[in-house]
Amino acid sequence: MAPKDHYLLGRSQAEEARLKRQIANLGPDSDAQFEKIGIRPGEKVVDLGCGPGGVLQLLGKRVGPTGSVLGIERSAQFVDLARRFVADHAMGQVEIREGDAYDTGLPRGSFDGAHMRLVLVNVPEPERIVREMVSLVRPGGWVASFEADFVSHIYDPPLPEWARLLEAYIAYSSAQGIDLFIGRRTHRLFRDAGVEDIQVDAVVHVYPPGHDRRPILRDFINNVRDRLIGDGFIQRHELEEAMTALERHLSDPDVLVASNAFFRLVGRVPSSV
Repeated sequence: MAPKDHYLLGRSQAEEARLKRQIANLGPDSDAQFEKIGIRPGEKVVDLGCGPGGVLQLLGKRVGPTGSVLGIERSAQFVDLARRFVADHAMGQVEIREGDAYDTGLPRGSFDGAHMRLVLVNVPEPERIVREMVSLVRPGGWVASFEADFVSHIYDPPLPEWARLLEAYIAYSSAQGIDLFIGRRTHRLFRDAGVEDIQVDAVVHVYPPGHDRRPILRDFINNVRDRLIGDGFIQRHELEEAMTALERHLSDPDVLVASNAFFRLVGRVPSSV
């Protein structure tokens, strides 16, 4: 039996489209992180939870034709999309495999570096994935994590209906064992896994009218709305009324929408003695 797919936001066409938009939306933030790492041509890199494209093109560009990037993705649907993405961009150094980030089955210490973006904020037992990720990197190699924390996701002026939707979404996520505020904890998770020389910074964006990510909470809620209602986290009429109020609020150009914080971590696996 295949392991359960724990991904919080499901595999709908809407989520597929959102993840494809995210490739461009978060590309500059990820590329700046890779610049800081100093990834060299010829390196062998693994990307856990690569989704339908993620950062594969950015990593492929940095390792060059003499290097390699292996993308690991749990969903067969997203594996197919990622392979199509790789083919469309003629990235011969990038390979996609269907696999479980909790237990990849890959050789220990076989990569120069390992990366994941927005994986831990969507799954339970994040410490297991961190340990697996670190185990894949050779002594002296690098690890990089890009994770969300909902601490800074705000609307101003405030909207009570937005607060109610966020409250329901946080409660639902917590019931699945998922921490929407995990970004602030990643430094501890990687330190506990033995990573050294950890450096962390954070990025927050303000989304103007028309930006793809301005209605991001609406997108998240729509992905899980049936489960929110079915599991009793919010009543259907309450959700529908709140979503109508949210849309109206988002359409007001004078409303400020700030993103969640993105915590970017880089570190090193200890060198062998």
